[in-house]
Amino acid sequence: MRAVLEHCVGGQETSLPADALLIREGETTGRLYVLLSGRLDVLKGETVVATVTQPGAILGEMSVLLGQPHTATVRATVASTVYQFDDAAAFLRAQPAVALLVAQLLAHRLNAATTYLADIKRQYADHDNHLSMVGDVLESLVNLSPDASSRGSDRQPEPLPDSRL
Repeated sequence: MRAVLEHCVGGQETSLPADALLIREGETTGRLYVLLSGRLDVLKGETVVATVTQPGAILGEMSVLLGQPHTATVRATVASTVYQFDDAAAFLRAQPAVALLVAQLLAHRLNAATTYLADIKRQYADHDNHLSMVGDVLESLVNLSPDASSRGSDRQPEPLPDSRL
């Protein structure tokens, strides 16, 4: 994703201290961020689902592209620096090369997720438990229309304690 850095014209360089929140799950900002340096944790509720350290990594893209609230919280674990784009949609329209890189990134993520789910489906096809529903999940991913996208689980995420905000 370092190639993204070549196209970050007009981004505001923002420094974050350790433990600062960059994105809050459930909020809508219209912003896109590109990591310059540091380390960011991505959290769903209280669970860290990813750690981002690669310069050029993009954050907030799903919210911008879907026109929905952010699907995760992003927190700096060490002092970090990002480019911030307040009008992310305008930035992506002005930088089609970045939009293509985002599309490729999302395609890679979807491919990894469906490959993983297909493997689980194959392994547990004969089991009569909750893992047998993976086929239904795969089918819904393949047949999902753009109008039917949602933030994920119907279960509401548990809010972060005030001490972590």
